[in-house]
This record gives sequence, C-alpha cells and structure tokens, in this order.
Amino acid sequence: MKVLLDACVWGRAKEEIREAGHEVEWAGDWPEDPGDDEILARAHSEGRVLVTPDKDFGELAVARRAAHCGIVRLVGVPATLQAPAVLAMLREHGGVLAEGAILTFEPGRVRIRRSGREA
Repeated sequence: MKVLLDACVWGRAKEEIREAGHEVEWAGDWPEDPGDDEILARAHSEGRVLVTPDKDFGELAVARRAAHCGIVRLVGVPATLQAPAVLAMLREHGGVLAEGAILTFEPGRVRIRRSGREA
C-alpha cells in the first residue's frame, strides 16, 4: 500500500513500514511544510493513505469534503509504537482504507468512519 506519513509521525516509522513492503513517503523529508491542505491533496494525488496524529486532516476530509485516499489518525500512540500501529491498521483495515475510510486508532480502540458513518 502507498502511505504518506505526516511530519508529526516519528521519522523512524518510515523504515519499519517500508521494510514491511509498503511504499512510504515521510513529509518530514520535504524541504518545507506546505500545510495541511497541500499534504492531504498530495496524498490524494499520489494515491496514498495519510497517517497523522493531527485531527485537522479528518476535519478537512469531513467538514470541507477534501478528497483523500484514506486517513489513519494515531491518538496517544508513543513514537516507538507508531509503525506497529500503522502496520496493524493497514493489515486489518486496508480494504476500507482503500475505499477512503478514516480510521482513528487509540491503544485498545479503533474507530472507522466510512461514508459519514462511524463504526
């Protein structure tokens, strides 16, 4: 799966996710932060699932109906556990992510929003 990690995601997570076979880009490698709108637009144009701890991306997708290819929001996940959490979400929920779902992952809980519904 193609993934774009927001700059707020731990940079070392990129390598762990890549080693698991995913195509990964980390916004922290970019020369400057283009802002949330551009990050989400770039993820969409490249067909990437966006991974972020930032709730603003979900608000862009829901309230402003910004196009996206799936969003995984990590809540309360320590840096060293971000890659395993992302890999679990891609493995367990890759199908709904490919359909443009928004997943909110908290230790012990996953919320899935598809087509305006929460599950």
